[in-house]
Amino acid sequence: MKSTVFHDRAIAGDPRQRGPRARSDSLATMSVPEFASVDGAIAPTAETTIPLKDDGLYRGDGVFEVIRLYGGRPYALDAHLDRLERSAAAIELDAQRAAFEPEIEALLAANAGADAQLRLLVTRGGRRIALIEPLVEHAEAVSLATVTYMPTIILTGVKSLSYGANMQATRTAKGKGADDALLVRPDGVVLEAPTSTIFWVSGDELRTPALEAGILDSITRRAVVEALAVAEGEYQLDDLLGAGEAFLASTVREVQPISAIDDTSFEPGPRTEDARAAFERAVTTELEEGT
Repeated sequence: MKSTVFHDRAIAGDPRQRGPRARSDSLATMSVPEFASVDGAIAPTAETTIPLKDDGLYRGDGVFEVIRLYGGRPYALDAHLDRLERSAAAIELDAQRAAFEPEIEALLAANAGADAQLRLLVTRGGRRIALIEPLVEHAEAVSLATVTYMPTIILTGVKSLSYGANMQATRTAKGKGADDALLVRPDGVVLEAPTSTIFWVSGDELRTPALEAGILDSITRRAVVEALAVAEGEYQLDDLLGAGEAFLASTVREVQPISAIDDTSFEPGPRTEDARAAFERAVTTELEEGT
């Protein structure tokens, strides 16, 4: 099933105006009804339960995805489901995609065209869980603190429910007075933020860490790399700290300028705007193709 199946539903407003730039107005004017689907049974999230005996809960054994909804319509749903399947295969888990897709469609129909995010989980206990959640509002720019982190070989590139290390990295960074963490390998190679990809300008070159460095194959990262000339490699922290500008990119953040990393300050620049425009075009193109 292609994500464009969901584009046939009526939504509020002109769908061509539901891209990234429409985010602030929609957040201010539209509340998001929070619904969850567990194995196809839909109910308000606060009333939804799952059986306790599940290694997804006991051991964080499972996989997940988070997908941005613009006017109720998912961006890059197929790509996210493909990655969900790859993550599941890496830990020998059945993603149950054929059963999950119609359940996702039914849940989206309950969303009433709101800007929101869609969270998908598949647990070791065999549960298929989908939730409509409000968007987390982000500031115009973000400050980061470096946190030493070593990727695991087994779970590198897997969007696993075992996200405790990433969340602790964020807590550590906030304890240093920053908004979020920047994960850096013990050998000084830059990785990513706990839930975002990082880009920066070194000289005239836009750079981002290569997947082989031990980072997630981000859907938003892929959109920016495909649209712009981006160098990928294993880069030292000093290269980033000497950058002219830097930004994070993710499904929920979209493109967000970085204001500081540790004691080094940054200003937004033209390459950040190029990336923001490129991602906006990617979103708009997909949504228009589904109308």
